[in-house]
Amino acid sequence: MPELPEVETVRRGLAPVLEGARFCAVTVRRPDLRFPFPELFAERLAGRTVTGLSRRAKYLVGDLDDGSVLLMHLGMSGSFRITRPGDELTPGGFHHERSKDAAHDHVVFRTDGGADVTYNDPRRFGFITLTTRAEAADHPLLRHLGREPTGNDLDATYLAAAFAGRRTSLKAALLDQTVIAGLGNIYVCEALWRARLSPVRAAGSIVPASGAPGVRLERLVTAIREVIAEAIAAGGSSLRDYVHADGSLGYFQHRFAVYDREGEPCPRPDCRGVVGRIVQSNRSTFFCPVCQR
Repeated sequence: MPELPEVETVRRGLAPVLEGARFCAVTVRRPDLRFPFPELFAERLAGRTVTGLSRRAKYLVGDLDDGSVLLMHLGMSGSFRITRPGDELTPGGFHHERSKDAAHDHVVFRTDGGADVTYNDPRRFGFITLTTRAEAADHPLLRHLGREPTGNDLDATYLAAAFAGRRTSLKAALLDQTVIAGLGNIYVCEALWRARLSPVRAAGSIVPASGAPGVRLERLVTAIREVIAEAIAAGGSSLRDYVHADGSLGYFQHRFAVYDREGEPCPRPDCRGVVGRIVQSNRSTFFCPVCQR
């Protein structure tokens, strides 16, 4: 599933095409994806102008000129593709071959700028729905989300309060979307390796008895911020279905220290450990059992 860096990369790819654009027409080719489309979905969008495109956790949020909000999630295999008249006649128009099966093109947004933005989703675990700006913060999908792992909102003081007394594993606590919004399996594994923290230790065990943030929490916050920032700069990680809106691939997977590297030597220069793999909550966790404590 695309994680925060991939969704942010998609947002940055779509923003120049969608922001300020008016929907000339919207074509919906099936009644539902993960959820049914809202009633008169296409009709309500036709003629509307996109005033802004933002991201909350793993959701894309499109503000419209009438106060409506497009709330979009890529699910497991969803992607957006931008095409313009003549693209199919222009060799090299995309960095990689656009191999998306048109049978899975479920929604097409035609803009007054001449571009079509197509949502493709073979597994149909993603969705696109409508709410309003006034109701967005209290939307059932958004209201329980925790702090973003980007910017200054996430700090050691916040995590100390969130983790205090928690016996659940550190990996599970970091994947709790009510604590940190948008942090997923890949980047939790990478951040824990950078912070030299074991994914199996209790989350509360890295909070000092005083409840104040300590050195381990500071290391963890720094690692989370750095790995997310580097992944966004690299365009995310292209695994399985994920590609950018222009068809190109992300490259952060080439920088993985532990994720999907079971049996390989730990890349930390002062460590002689070997990357291991365990399963936590039905997800693979990759880590070095020697230097992550």
